[in-house]
Amino acid sequence: MRIAPALHVLVVALLVAGCSSDGTDATSGSTSTTSPESVTADAGPDTVTPPEATTVEELLAVDRPIVLTHGGGENSHPTATPFAYAESVRAGVDVLDFDVQLTGDGVLVSHHDEDVDRTTDGSGLLADMTYEQAHALDAAYWYTDECSACEDQPADAYVYRGVRTGDVEPPEGYGPEDFALTSFEEMIERYPDHPLNIEIKGSYPEDVPAAQELARILTEQDRLDSAVVTAFDDQLAEAFHEAAPSVAITPGLDAMTRYVLAGEALPPERRIVQIPPEYEGVELLTPDFVERAHADGLVLWIWPNSRDWENADGYRRLLDDLAVDGINAADPETAVEVLNSGAGRDDTGGG
Repeated sequence: MRIAPALHVLVVALLVAGCSSDGTDATSGSTSTTSPESVTADAGPDTVTPPEATTVEELLAVDRPIVLTHGGGENSHPTATPFAYAESVRAGVDVLDFDVQLTGDGVLVSHHDEDVDRTTDGSGLLADMTYEQAHALDAAYWYTDECSACEDQPADAYVYRGVRTGDVEPPEGYGPEDFALTSFEEMIERYPDHPLNIEIKGSYPEDVPAAQELARILTEQDRLDSAVVTAFDDQLAEAFHEAAPSVAITPGLDAMTRYVLAGEALPPERRIVQIPPEYEGVELLTPDFVERAHADGLVLWIWPNSRDWENADGYRRLLDDLAVDGINAADPETAVEVLNSGAGRDDTGGG
């Protein structure tokens, strides 16, 4: 199917399916429970091979596709936990992907949903909690090897439940803190060399304080040149841009809709496009769209967001058949393995 019949669903796809981590349509790869010996509860792996690229400019110059870890890789690790990012770094991902929002007392945390119900042993809105309250929760409570967040599995399927509270022994080299809902600043301090892909959750103007806090952290941590920031609300993205104008920003919902529907060019500084391959059975990422985007100088980072794509065959299709520039993978270990096997390389017939 060409992109034209699917244009009317692009808005819905970007808004509803965007960066989804609901755990209902994803199958995990095998969970990695063999942790690096050099991991500590305070700092993750302390002997990590530096990524090939440490800034966005270097990342865009890498002569191969890249792998991002979507929320730490929610199909193979408890989403957005220090453990998830440590395991992803160990696997060799290029970019760490985060969703960020504020707690009630103004701490920017790595967390996808506006509430904590789906992934933790708590309930309620994050905005109604202090960071201390949120951080005390078990962020691996509903994770299983078969589902990133499901409540209907046998009790023994919740392999990391109780590690946060000290009731279950952690994987070797890790500790209870590695399974907690954690501040964004603490997360990125652990990995000073890895580029960051960050979505500011929420909308304008309510979540402008989160955008401003993100700008402050990136500035103070000297990460302005290693971050890519997105928000589905274009005004929220603009608010961040005003606070940190040198940081790369991806097009939001309105800009992408105008690009697809009206052929309106995207701003040259917003050349990294992040979309799913399909939505509700309708193709969005077609060969025609890829060709047009690449001809316009755009870089395509795809978040598969579907069990049909989050596997070795799906990743290989994205790299070889569609020639995407990056995969924001829920199973980063598998994505790295596929990339390292030669998928997406010109010398193997890939894109």
